[in-house]
Order: sequence, then C-alpha cells, then structure tokens
Amino acid sequence: MNDRYRFSTNFLKLLDIVLVAIAFGLSTAFIVSEQHSVSLAQFLAIRTRVSDFMMFAFTLLLCHVVLCACGLYVPIPHTGRRAKLSSILRATTLCTLCILSARWIFSLHLITTQFLVLFWVVSTVVMCLAREGFDLAFTYIRVHGTPLRYVLILGTNPRATEFARRLLSSRERWYRLLGFVDNVWPGMAEFEKTGFNVVCDYNGLTDFLRDNIVDEVVMCLPFATFYAQYTEVARLCEQHGIIMRFHADIFALKTARWRGEIVDGDHYISTYRATSDGWAHGMKRALDVAVAVPLLLLLLPLLVCVSVAVKLTSPGPILFLQDRIGLNKRRFKIWKFRTMIANAERLMPGLEALNEATGPVFKIKNDPRITPLGKWLRRTSIDELPQLVNVLKGDMSLVGPRPLQIRDFQGFNEGWQRRRFSIKPGMTCLWQVNGRSSLPFDQWMLLDLQYLDEWSLWLDLKILAKTVPAVLKGEGAV
Repeated sequence: MNDRYRFSTNFLKLLDIVLVAIAFGLSTAFIVSEQHSVSLAQFLAIRTRVSDFMMFAFTLLLCHVVLCACGLYVPIPHTGRRAKLSSILRATTLCTLCILSARWIFSLHLITTQFLVLFWVVSTVVMCLAREGFDLAFTYIRVHGTPLRYVLILGTNPRATEFARRLLSSRERWYRLLGFVDNVWPGMAEFEKTGFNVVCDYNGLTDFLRDNIVDEVVMCLPFATFYAQYTEVARLCEQHGIIMRFHADIFALKTARWRGEIVDGDHYISTYRATSDGWAHGMKRALDVAVAVPLLLLLLPLLVCVSVAVKLTSPGPILFLQDRIGLNKRRFKIWKFRTMIANAERLMPGLEALNEATGPVFKIKNDPRITPLGKWLRRTSIDELPQLVNVLKGDMSLVGPRPLQIRDFQGFNEGWQRRRFSIKPGMTCLWQVNGRSSLPFDQWMLLDLQYLDEWSLWLDLKILAKTVPAVLKGEGAV
C-alpha cells in the first residue's frame, strides 16, 4: 500500500466524519428553527456542556466504526456508481440507527423522527456528492500526475498478465509498469500476444535492478516450482531495499482471506473470515448484546407465562437443555422451552425410521413426542426465545447457522459442510427466512455457506428484519 493511497484513505475517513458532523448540525438547526422554541442565534449561543460534547464525540466515533465496517475504505476493484451509492446508503442508514440508539441511551429529546429522516437524507446526499467530487479529482490526478511506484513483474504466465492489467486499471494506486522478467518457455508465444514486454531474463535481473529505478518487484511464479528463484529474488530485493510482493494465496484457497501478523517478533501470514476481522467481530457482538438485552426485558412477562404453561400442561422441566455444536465444534448447552414429553430423547432411536428430513438431520412433521402446547410454541418459535441467554453468554449470535445436535453433526459426510461451524451459531439465518425446515439439507448447507461468504453487518440486519414475518407466517416450522 503506497503513501498516496494511505493518504487518500485517511483523507476520506476524515472527510466522511466531517460530513456526518455537518449533516448532524444542519438537521439540528432545521429542527430548532421549525420548533420556534428559540431563535437559531440563541441556540448557537447556548454553552456546550462537557457531557454534551462527549455524547457528540461518542456518536461520531460510532458512526466512524460503522463506515469502516461497511467497507467504504477497503481497496476494491472499480465499481459503478450504483454500487457506490448502495454502499453509502447502507452506511448512512446504519449511522442513523446509531444516532437513534444514542437517543435511547442518553435521552436526547431533540432527536425526533423528523430529525432522523432529515439526517439520513442530508448525510446521504452530501456523502454521495463528496465521493463523486473526490473520484473526479482522483481521476484527474491519476491521469496528469507522476507515477510514484515503478513496478517489475517476475513471470509471464496468465496470472502475471492479469495482475498487470488490474494494476494499470486500478484507481487506488499510482504505478508504472516497467515490464516483465522471465526466461524463454513454451508459453512465451502466448504472452507476446498481450502486448507487454520482457525487459530481461533471470540472469540479467541483478544488472537491471542496479541500473534502473525499481520500487517494487512482484512475484507471479508458481511458488513450489520456482522456490529457488523466489529465494534469490528476495535476497536481491533485500540488498537493494526494494519492496517484494507475492500473491499470499499460494495454496489456491477460494474463500479464506489473508493478512500479515506479527507474533512475538515473528512474521506470519494467516487466513481469516469476514466475521473474525477485528472491527466486524466487535460490531457483530455489540449488535447481539444491544438487541438481546432489551428483548429479554421486553419479553420477560411472556417468558414467565410460557414457563408456567409448560409446567402446568406436562410433567417435566420447564427448559430443555441439550448439547449442541458451536463455534469451531465447541460444545455448549442450548436453552429452549421444553416442547416434548420428558423422556423424548430416549424414544428417538425407535423413531429413526419415520425421519422425513434429507441428510443427517432428524425431523418428523407430526412427531408423537411433541406436547399440544409444544406444537404451538414451535409454530410461533417462542420455544427458542430462551436462546437469547445463549446469545448474551457468547455461545450464540442473533444471526448465524443454526446449532446442530451432536447426532446430526456426526452424520456429516462431506468436508465442505463443516465450514458452517467456523462461525458462532445463531438464532436465525438465511435458510430460516427462505423456507425454514421445509428446505432440503443440501440447500440448507449451501445457504449457510452463502451467509459466511457474503457476511456483513447489513446482511445481519436484513435477516433479522425478514425473520419477523417468517416467524409470524409459521411457514416451514417443525
């Protein structure tokens, strides 16, 4: 990542925070002038208390975290205006929700529904206009400015030429391609059709580095076959103080992401998932707690009533506790209202022949072990509400693949299916808002993996919003 890109990213972060503050100020000024309680001049003359300043600073910090979590500052390939607008809309919508949360926490009476709508409109408009202006200025500087980094690519295979094309078309970096380094090989004729040029072979690399301006050397050779060349080039780059880059995905992984880490002074390249990223993981956990605590307090009367009903309608405990498979196959006790007779698990082996589900899971539409009250609890999903306690404990999340029984997990026969356990299980997920228990097992697994690959905080919010009508309809519930 070069200095100019780092500067532009930091500038964008600062600009967005300033724009959010401006949108907040304009919305406040409009609301004050509309209420006619005080004049705008009188309002601006009011002394700001330290607590007010701290609340405003906290809100701006929260909005900054949201903007980062929405991926507005992550280097991505050039996208169209519609995609950029969509990202900004997600970000400003989440920022508006953050301000709504701040209103509840700090009892800010000035933040009304009208204020929130106005803030959302103003922040979206000014951020879109600012990004468009920034892109125009960025393009002008890129076309008329001087390249900062001179790059040499080792290898002439398709990966090398594709990297060169992306490098030259990238808006985010200023690079000048010096050319390619490679020996003559059978694929050289195909490379010559690309229009790129070879500046030297491996024997001439030492002289080329000594006589030319080279800021970075990019290795695009197969790692296993050309390990000796990698070692020699790394030594040369170290001698000249030149940056050496190579593709981190030397194992051709499809879904894992890569990052560099330092552990006790040693450098490592590690893989990670979207939800295991620092900010993203923190935001997901914060959302779990922020939603689970109010829900538990709000639903407490209902939980008490259901507890009494379960106890009065059938003998046995109120809650059903069962070992389930969690994050990276950790076991935990899941909490549910008991919907079956007390000895239901002991009767299960005799019902295996009646299993109606595909794959290793066990489902019977008219399970004889379910109590009359249990049928209603399952149809309305009220039996799963105690899992909010699991969410607070950190065993589960609000959104994630459903936690499976040990029996079901032991029936998995495909390695790719087990990737669903690389994230905390949840109370709801994609398959629950797309058919619930009526989906076949393979489609269920594919939706779980789709959730992992496409995860974002915005996706979690959309799934939570879709869960409510899915539960009310009771479609696919067993």
